[in-house]
Amino acid sequence: MSFFLVLTVVLCAVMLGSAGMALYHKNLAATVIAAGLVSLVASIIYLILAAPDVAMTEAAIGSGLSTVMFFYVLKRVRGGENG
Repeated sequence: MSFFLVLTVVLCAVMLGSAGMALYHKNLAATVIAAGLVSLVASIIYLILAAPDVAMTEAAIGSGLSTVMFFYVLKRVRGGENG
């Protein structure tokens, strides 16, 4: 077996585990972190599959910006701020 094949299978298992955690965890902060981890692992898989442009976009938007926006919204909702 190739090293990249084994690495891809392990990363897919991590991604599935993180997706399951995002679905079934009760803590919203842990759910947001798990969803960000899914995007981060997906970007690593894209890099292994020789798609660096897609990997950079997924890392920046999917893992970075979305996670920051989710945490911002969680802070606003829990803080009870209006407008």
